[in-house]
Amino acid sequence: MTTTLEPPAGAPQPIGPGPTGSESSSDEAAVARSRARRRARRAWPVWLRWVPALGRRVAGIARVVVLLVSRLWGVLRPRLAIVSAMGWLVLLAAVVFGVAGFLLGWQEFVYLAITLLAGLLVAVGFVFGRSSFRVLIELTPRRVVAGERALGRMLVANTKAKRSTPARIELPVGAGLAEFVIPPLAPEAEHEELFAVPTNRRAVIVAGPAVSVRGDQLGLLRRTVRWTEPVELFVHPLTARLAPSAAGLVRDLEGETTKTITNNDISFHALRAYEPGDDRRYVHWRTSARTGQLMVRQFEETRRSQLTIVFSSDRRWYVDEAEYELAVSVMASLAQQVIRDGTRVSVVSEQRQLRTMTLTAMLDDSCRLEPITSPYPNPREFARQATLRLPPPSVAMIVAGSLMPLTDFRAVERLFGLDTQTVGFRTEVGATPRLASISGLRVGTIGELADLQKIVRRMS
Repeated sequence: MTTTLEPPAGAPQPIGPGPTGSESSSDEAAVARSRARRRARRAWPVWLRWVPALGRRVAGIARVVVLLVSRLWGVLRPRLAIVSAMGWLVLLAAVVFGVAGFLLGWQEFVYLAITLLAGLLVAVGFVFGRSSFRVLIELTPRRVVAGERALGRMLVANTKAKRSTPARIELPVGAGLAEFVIPPLAPEAEHEELFAVPTNRRAVIVAGPAVSVRGDQLGLLRRTVRWTEPVELFVHPLTARLAPSAAGLVRDLEGETTKTITNNDISFHALRAYEPGDDRRYVHWRTSARTGQLMVRQFEETRRSQLTIVFSSDRRWYVDEAEYELAVSVMASLAQQVIRDGTRVSVVSEQRQLRTMTLTAMLDDSCRLEPITSPYPNPREFARQATLRLPPPSVAMIVAGSLMPLTDFRAVERLFGLDTQTVGFRTEVGATPRLASISGLRVGTIGELADLQKIVRRMS
């Protein structure tokens, strides 16, 4: 018999299922942890409660200090720039000798420190003063061939309303430095200085900027003012005049016929049956009437001449600088003749793609070429990357030094299609001009620039 216990009258009735034992224990543990944290915070020292606010205040002060220091450095930096390396060395020596003299009791060191500081103080008087000049730098001519004479002219005019003091102007010219002493000038008076520019080697020679210098004779302090912008002098490479039409290698004037078959062009190839979509202008009506079906013309595709010169500047392929300069002259001579013939040409090297819109632009860019260590693993990869976005050439020329193997010339040739005629040029100073052939690729060896005409004539 089962006995059911009833709750007493008036007792609250449970609405739903009550909490289990595990849920009740977890709630009690959470309440206990919360109370423990509150007791721990009340037990902290008073000064620890200010740590977060103190950290924010210190960070704010640090930002203000950094801002003030940066602004102060911006103000002091131009003033400290007038102290030369020699001036800083003298100042450091004065401090070292002064400290050593006081610590060791040596008056000689103290006197030496005072003398060095006095020298710095005296040098300060030499940097005061202000000049107002108008300076003009001219190079005549602006473009010369290596070995030709080039002259420079510097014109200095006093733009102040009173007589100027003597001044010293420095003018960097290439790797050298020219110094000119400008005498006192009356208002609007001018002073002219002439100088010669060395042009023994192909290069881009920069003249300027012209700066006036104020300072002491010992060079402790030095204040400069810039008056002009740099001016460039282009020393073009030596070139040889070749026969017209790219020295006989590019003979077509209106386009070169290829083996590619197309539906519209000017070189007739054959007839074929009409297909839907063919242009009716090319229907051969006489043959269509004789055969009883529509026949259309087919053509061989013609392309306008496009020449690509692949020039390697990798120093691995050259014995010395003279061999590299000969290679630049060969490349420039070939590109020069092609541009004069009106044929499109692209010239690429590891450093840059030369501008070929005009002859002057091409020669200017050739002045900037220098031997480098190629970032490409081999000449084929260099040629592939350099010509990736160029139009397919009808003639490709490869120019490199005597240390480049013939197999690398052959590897570059394989990049171009069967419709491309490829030739190579190797420079070897003093070598007998000769023509070699490897699997149909002709490679000419050039010992001096005068040999280029003979080699090209044999290739054509």
